[in-house]
Amino acid sequence: MILKNLLTVIAFTTLLFATSAFIYQNKDQKTAQHTTSETKGFAVLELFTSEGCSSCPPADELMGKIEKEYHGEPVYLLSYHVDYWNRLGWKDRFSTAENSQRQQQYSRILNSQVYTPQLVVNGKREFVGSDENNIKKAIQEGLFNAEKINVELSANVSHDKINVQYKTSTSDPKNTLLVNLVEKHSSTQVGKGENEGRHLHHWQIVQKQNQISLSKQQEGTTTFRLPEGFSPENWEVIAFLQNIKTGEISGSAKTAFQ
Repeated sequence: MILKNLLTVIAFTTLLFATSAFIYQNKDQKTAQHTTSETKGFAVLELFTSEGCSSCPPADELMGKIEKEYHGEPVYLLSYHVDYWNRLGWKDRFSTAENSQRQQQYSRILNSQVYTPQLVVNGKREFVGSDENNIKKAIQEGLFNAEKINVELSANVSHDKINVQYKTSTSDPKNTLLVNLVEKHSSTQVGKGENEGRHLHHWQIVQKQNQISLSKQQEGTTTFRLPEGFSPENWEVIAFLQNIKTGEISGSAKTAFQ
């Protein structure tokens, strides 16, 4: 009889612990989900890259990976192809002098070297573009810690133009709104240079950037020329607010084509 009662107590105690563990686990799961839903920040990633640079393909591939992993979250990716590699055997068809100038501006603001692949997060921190661990840490910090100024966007195609309507909640003259026409994905068979013979893939390619002063108005329209071979599903517009002196980005948004 004593043995029977003892077994009953043991069985009840085991069930109690199992139930408690289940409740605690579920509580943790709900807390984690709640924390994720409370994300109020953002992360703007700007990659400086080139088809002529043999160290760049891993960084380009990382952009594609991040695009998939953070789909639906306020993570905004932009790839700027620089032109200073063009003299070394291969001309990158996506490269522009403006992209190189933007990287040089960051070099002055962040007191960093100019190199590829280089990635800047929220205009404040720079990393080697293939440094996945530190880049993802910076993304998480931005998502949970960055303070965001509201930016609203919409875009449509009219004949040979793309019209982008924008609206912000700030008129601070220190801030500039940078509106970017972005091609989501493309690829190139490289014929010369360091990547000769390689078929390279690129994500979130900045094809054109319009800079808008907000000192006089907080809303308006800016336009782009319609790119050759344009298909709405492979393009989007990303805009962000940036302090022209400190480089810090304070708000961002993106839109597909209506």
